[in-house]
Amino acid sequence: MMWVLLPTNTYKHKWLPKLKSRFSSNYFGKQGVMMLIFTFPPLLVAVLSCVYLHLAAKLKPTAKKSDDEEKETRVLATWRKPMLVKGPLGIVTGIELAFLVMFVVLLFWSLFTYFSSSFKSIDATDPAFLGGLKKWQLKLDLGGLWLGLVGNICLTLLFFPVARGSAVLQFFGLTSEGSIKYHIWLGHAVMTFFTAHGICYIVYWALMGQMSQMLKWSRSEISNVAGEISLLAGLGLWATTFPRIRRKMFELFFYTHYLYIVFVVFFVFHVGFTYACYMLPGFYLFLVDRYLRFLQSRRHVRLLSARILPAAGQTLELSFSKSPGLKYSPTSVLFLNVPGISKLQWHPFTVTSNSSLETDELSVVIKGEGKWTKKLYEMVSSSAAADHHFDVSVEGPYGPASTDFLRHETLVMISGGSGIAPFISIIRDLIFTSSHLQLKTPRLILISSFKTTADLAMLHLLLPITAASSAATANLRLTIEAYITREKQAAATSPFHNNNVRTKWFKPSPTHAPISPILGPTASWLWLAAVVSSSFLAFLVIIGILTGYYIYPEGKKSGELGFPMALTAFLYMLVLCACVAAASSGAFLWNKRKSIRNVEGATPTAGGSPVGGGAVYEMTEELESLPLRTIEEATNLHYGVRPNLRKLLVEYCTEGGSTGVMVSGPAGLRHEAAAICSSGLADDSLQFESISFSW
Repeated sequence: MMWVLLPTNTYKHKWLPKLKSRFSSNYFGKQGVMMLIFTFPPLLVAVLSCVYLHLAAKLKPTAKKSDDEEKETRVLATWRKPMLVKGPLGIVTGIELAFLVMFVVLLFWSLFTYFSSSFKSIDATDPAFLGGLKKWQLKLDLGGLWLGLVGNICLTLLFFPVARGSAVLQFFGLTSEGSIKYHIWLGHAVMTFFTAHGICYIVYWALMGQMSQMLKWSRSEISNVAGEISLLAGLGLWATTFPRIRRKMFELFFYTHYLYIVFVVFFVFHVGFTYACYMLPGFYLFLVDRYLRFLQSRRHVRLLSARILPAAGQTLELSFSKSPGLKYSPTSVLFLNVPGISKLQWHPFTVTSNSSLETDELSVVIKGEGKWTKKLYEMVSSSAAADHHFDVSVEGPYGPASTDFLRHETLVMISGGSGIAPFISIIRDLIFTSSHLQLKTPRLILISSFKTTADLAMLHLLLPITAASSAATANLRLTIEAYITREKQAAATSPFHNNNVRTKWFKPSPTHAPISPILGPTASWLWLAAVVSSSFLAFLVIIGILTGYYIYPEGKKSGELGFPMALTAFLYMLVLCACVAAASSGAFLWNKRKSIRNVEGATPTAGGSPVGGGAVYEMTEELESLPLRTIEEATNLHYGVRPNLRKLLVEYCTEGGSTGVMVSGPAGLRHEAAAICSSGLADDSLQFESISFSW
């Protein structure tokens, strides 16, 4: 698709003249053709991706793949093996490395082409025709220009990874949380090129004695002031993204990231809307996604209960009411906002429930590891919390379009601390697969590291506490290797008992609603395709009318009017936002009206909990003991040591068949497992997959 995004010679010299001859009317103006050519193909791919995902969701899982599918899976598994483990890029697979190398080659090839062609023409020019300028001065001027053009190539792709509900990511088998690293790579590249672009021009103006150019805001050409404001906003945003600052001052990082609005708006003022069409498709999809998330987050959701684990770990499981039509895949992520803590902050948490096994509830596990999560734990665990409404807003859930755990004979899940959360959803998904779909599930090996015995309470959350789900675990081949790293010996009593796990039920509010799909439960991808296509079509029609009858009216040439470029860009951006808002709001309200009858459902109960007022109670022994016995029987405890991953992986991969290795937790744990899987220790039988979300 790069020929769509970049002005190649074939496009420039062959297709563009033909299109201009076909669409020469003032209705679209000179901007209209460029806008249509550079935005339509990527948006068409997005729409077709929605249709594909809608059709793929109707396919039922099969227990056995064909030989061709198995061969294709083995080839892909080879490319998905980690090639780079440590370093600034983190864990990089073979596929990622191949595309990264091609993209870097593209950037250097573009730079080389721009520089060599322009510098040769300058060297061949008679000094008398240079207007009194020296050749090195012209080279510095053009060098700054070319650096900005190459930076725009990176900007073209910058917003695709952060459109959480975009069909493009899921069409290529990517998830929003897994694509964050691509956004980080591209962000560093964008700011590196744009900073070099700005420095070149500042040095050029200083050497030429033209520093007044920094205050220039032209009506019909490049606006220097707008570019400087955009660059300063980008630098302010960029400075807080480095790991040390981001981890120590997360709130500073979070709030300064809103500077992207200033960055994009003044970038468009700087270069004009026509040239900004290179980056428009990615930003357009991000804008649609962001507005839909805004609509979803306006209403508070119904918090049903909280399972509060011992205070030492400050861990709790929040359960929300959800509509039965909301479906999601294991390892999905839900973003939470608690206005009582912060009205602006949104934090991602892995969904631990299964949408098929628990049709009316959606659960997330939260461990108190920062200021926000510790404050949430204090609010939920306080005795008065259940006596009033608990306001929570959500965005999501977001996750992979599909998962295929059945392709493995053995599934090894390695976690550290709260990294066990995504594996809870996987285990519950395989419970449903074995009990309801009657399919053979892989053998499950869970290797978990905990600091203290109290943290073992996390294992309480592996299985839903219902008799039906506990009976379904009989066919689940689960082995747990639990490592207690900061304690040397076992306690006198079993660590699985007397953990004081409490369940607190919250008072329902008539204004709180279950979590439901943004665009309906049955055809959400088709609705998203309709939003993207209809909003873009309306945008083209409106700007065509605006251009033909206001900016460049009939009977006047574009050069005669001298309409301000910045005002044109502002009008186009305003129309763009209005079209997205109108189409998204219409689709959202239509689906909300259809599902309004299911909003007020009965509050799910468990273990005889009261319906209505809040209450705190201990789980009944009869109900709680069912999953506890299953977990205790499957667990091997190890004290005072860390897991020897190399030994364990060799042991489990020698059992034959494909072994999937999934890791969630600290970076060191993920790097160690990735290094083992990429070392060729067990040929291609170990297939690595890292699960992490890093801002």
